[in-house]
Amino acid sequence: MTSSDSHNNEPHTKTDAAGTDGAMQTAPEPHHSVGRMILEYLPWIVVPIVVVVLLRMFVFTMYEIPSSSMENTLRVGDRVMVVKPTIAKPERGDIITFKDPGGWLPSNEKKRSDILIKRLIGMPGDTVECAGHGAPIMVNGEPLDESAYLQEGMAPSEIPFSVTVPEGRVFVLGDNRSNSADSRYHLNDVGTDGTGTVPMDNITGVSKLIYWPFSHWSVTR
Repeated sequence: MTSSDSHNNEPHTKTDAAGTDGAMQTAPEPHHSVGRMILEYLPWIVVPIVVVVLLRMFVFTMYEIPSSSMENTLRVGDRVMVVKPTIAKPERGDIITFKDPGGWLPSNEKKRSDILIKRLIGMPGDTVECAGHGAPIMVNGEPLDESAYLQEGMAPSEIPFSVTVPEGRVFVLGDNRSNSADSRYHLNDVGTDGTGTVPMDNITGVSKLIYWPFSHWSVTR
């Protein structure tokens, strides 16, 4: 047998363009890979969005401070996280947001929102009073310690008043007492029985945190 015969008798193999034996290779389809990747990462995108939406609906909301009535605790432009009253029950001393009971907001602020923010001083049934001219706020006959939030030298109220808070309502004051149109300025409003109080049903939340700007970041109290 010649060398040429030997060569011709060798088994033949079929080699594809990629140099591999056997069946032809099929290139993966790119759009299948992209689709699979989207499906893998979709829960990581959708779930956080859904969680945030649900939290905003049922747990908390955000509020931007529009005026100086709560200085120096809250300053104009501060943004606070407000927990809904179904989660955080409003208590005396809390900073609360509430819908305008009617006529509290100046027309220029109504364009932005119908929500106000003040400190809850009197709960239903409380007697809140002040002799004015630098005298302390009295709640049920006891002086209220407001040193944690009133600016140094600021009088608790220059305006004398005495109010027994009706059931289902609250008495509110701004921390900036010399520049806050709060319950004291609405004693004669129709529907408040001379108390200047706010319906508890109007309360939209309890402020818990200043989250912006970062330089003001703090828990609100």
